[in-house]
Amino acid sequence: MRFKFSLRLAALAACLFLLSGCTEIPTPQPTSAPAAISPAGETLEVHFIDVGQADSALLLCGGQAMLIDGGNAQDSSLVVSYLEKLEVSHLDYVVCTHAHEDHVGGLSGPLNTCTAASVLSPSSQYESKAFESFIKYTQAQGLFPRRPAPDETFSLGGATVTVLGPRLDYEQVNDTSIVLRVVFGETSFLFTGDMERTAEADLLEAGCPLASTVLKVGHHGSATSTSYPFLREVMPQYAVISVGLDNPYGHPSQEVLSRLYDAGAQVYRTDLLGSVTAVSDGQEIVFTTERPGQPDAGRDQAGSGQTAYIGNKNSHVFHLDTCANLPAAKNQVLFDSREQALSAGYRPCGGCAP
Repeated sequence: MRFKFSLRLAALAACLFLLSGCTEIPTPQPTSAPAAISPAGETLEVHFIDVGQADSALLLCGGQAMLIDGGNAQDSSLVVSYLEKLEVSHLDYVVCTHAHEDHVGGLSGPLNTCTAASVLSPSSQYESKAFESFIKYTQAQGLFPRRPAPDETFSLGGATVTVLGPRLDYEQVNDTSIVLRVVFGETSFLFTGDMERTAEADLLEAGCPLASTVLKVGHHGSATSTSYPFLREVMPQYAVISVGLDNPYGHPSQEVLSRLYDAGAQVYRTDLLGSVTAVSDGQEIVFTTERPGQPDAGRDQAGSGQTAYIGNKNSHVFHLDTCANLPAAKNQVLFDSREQALSAGYRPCGGCAP
């Protein structure tokens, strides 16, 4: 209805212009895309579901839903429960960013319990039980995974979703990740799957619009992703890392955390805060977390003249930043206050007595 009304106004304006004696209809000047203006009262909810050392995110906007990845196969019931809690029974889009089990494994449950309208995947074949199960439940709905084209756009309520990658064919499965940029009003979210530096460089070379308010950090914070050139284009205010506590890969990498701190991003980690929810009204984004705690803004920034408290991810003991028994950098967790450390379940060091 709104679209038809706009067309009538445009036609009337053209007629008046011709009646005025002009011989040419002026070419409309480029304006901000209508989809970038959030409808009054509408919000975009982004739920970064805590699936441990895996990835899953649910986006809700204007009565529509998009699920990006589902974690490992063992996380399938957890994701289903999360959807049920939010009374989501229909998924307008199901996105498998790439074929690795920690992204595709948990999608079978939602595809079995929810109806789906469209399923996106960079590939339709991959030799793994998890991927075959994903294909099975997709086809059971009469659907088949479709690889979206670069620069393709579609709507999710009042939000506009743009497919940025993959732009090429890659042998490295992580680089085949579907990359999505979601714009809602003046806010934006960038989802990168497990994309690594090669694919990041291709996005940069293609001149893709990468600047985003929130970055879902690639590959669980691995040093093989989130390169400085890429991050300089994104420049997020917030970053979310989906990662498992005490994982064997050392994720998130201290190198990546340092890059994010240098960019001035506030970092939310599911291993420390549980599921993270970001709600945008088109102007601002409000974060809530499953567990108490604050985003990590980096040791130097968080200090700001105040005492910094450093936790040990392995022992769950926290120290003053001047303690002689600080853990190795890869095992450090920064807390802004003593209360934050205690709320996260850490106990004070007996030596420095923080």
